[in-house]
This record gives sequence, C-alpha cells and structure tokens, in this order.
Amino acid sequence: METFISILRGINVSGQKKILMADLKALFENLGFENVSTYIQSGNVVFTAPEGSNGKELAGKIEAAIAEKYNFHVPVIIRTAAEMENILAVNPFLKDMSIDQEKLHVTFLNEIPEQEKLESIKGFHSPPDQFVIIGREVFLHCPDKYGETKLSNKFFENKLKVAATTRNWKTVARLANMAAD
Repeated sequence: METFISILRGINVSGQKKILMADLKALFENLGFENVSTYIQSGNVVFTAPEGSNGKELAGKIEAAIAEKYNFHVPVIIRTAAEMENILAVNPFLKDMSIDQEKLHVTFLNEIPEQEKLESIKGFHSPPDQFVIIGREVFLHCPDKYGETKLSNKFFENKLKVAATTRNWKTVARLANMAAD
C-alpha cells in the first residue's frame, strides 16, 4: 500500500459545500481506501491505496463519489507522501531565516502548467507578496494576510489554466508528518 494525501478545494468555506470530516472519511473508506484520517475541516485526507495507484485516477474517483453523494463538484488534488516530503525540502523561502513561517503557503496545482502560461506570469509582482513555482507547487510568502493577497487560487487558476488549492505551511507540514507515520 502507498500513502496519499488528497487536498479538496473549497469545502466548508463560509457555509458552502459542507462536508463533515467523519462523512468524508466514510466516503473514502467506502471507495476502498485504508488508514483514512482527516486533518481540520478544509478537506485534507491522508489515506492508503494500492501501490502504484495513479494520483489523477484517484482524484477522479474521489471527485465522482463526492458529486454523486453531495450533488456538487469539488476539485481534488493528490500528492504522495514522498511528494509532500519533497515539498517540505524545496520551499525556497525557508532559506531566508528572517521570514516568518506562519506567512508561508503552498498552492497545489493539479498538473504542471504549460510553459507559455508559466512564462506569462513570470514577471508578475504583487508586493509585498512573492511566489515561486516549482513543478506542481506554488510557494508563497504573504507577509500580510493570505486572504488579502492577489496571489489567490483564482489568480493561479485563471493565469495557468489548472485547478489549484492552497494550504498554509503549518498544514502542509502536518499533512507530510501524518503521511510519514
């Protein structure tokens, strides 16, 4: 069995697309996943699936089950435990010891954007916020509040034409730790 992390976009936000975590856990178990655990109310689920499972296929299976049960669409982004460990290791903002880690976030993309889309935002600046894209992750430093940044999920989805969801650094680290256990 291999450990995966699913990150759901846009559930339990301002009373929209409500899914209780106990119900989400049961949904994953009904799909045949094992060792299912959730973290906070925003749709983070750590689970195991057969070795060699395809993340895109798993995401599609989960999205379809949620749509059938709840009658709304929720984008699901999947990472393996190894990918989450790598995310912790490559965050370029961790090199600057003056940066408060509570001001760091990761926007997870469901796929690597086309090169021309990446080039189109290369020169975009929104001070004091900064971003660096590495593979399917956007590393963010938002010294003020993330809720006030222009570097939102919508920004990256519109510019890169891929699905995206963001978690704060503490949540990313916690999910990586849960997946490693």
